[in-house]
Amino acid sequence: MPDSSKDLEEQQLDLPPYARALGIAITELEDGVPVLSVEFGQSVEGRPQHYHGGATAGLLENAGYAALRARLIADGREARLKPVNITVQYLSAGKACPSFAKGRITRLGRRNANITVEAWQDDRDRPIATAIMNILMA
Repeated sequence: MPDSSKDLEEQQLDLPPYARALGIAITELEDGVPVLSVEFGQSVEGRPQHYHGGATAGLLENAGYAALRARLIADGREARLKPVNITVQYLSAGKACPSFAKGRITRLGRRNANITVEAWQDDRDRPIATAIMNILMA
């Protein structure tokens, strides 16, 4: 749960164990929204020198949740997040270099949220994958 009063090192501890197991980290905050990254390595490799699709999906999912948590904290709200559905579109193969992802809330209601997420590598304007997430907030 990113909190602007914490430094990035402290915020890493707020990432779920799955994100930490993949090596996902919060790289920076852009307008209060966390940008997540993952270095290429054995824990994310699928076919040789390429990201596994599940690792890419994990990066997207965690970036979406991080964006939503940051917004809820900024609004002074607490909620337990439950996924309704997540749709991932793989646009190009993730190569053996760092990947980044950032979520954007497209709709935030009292009980549910819709989030779009993009993952990229060298060029932010050329995403390697996108996701649409629908989240129930209990």
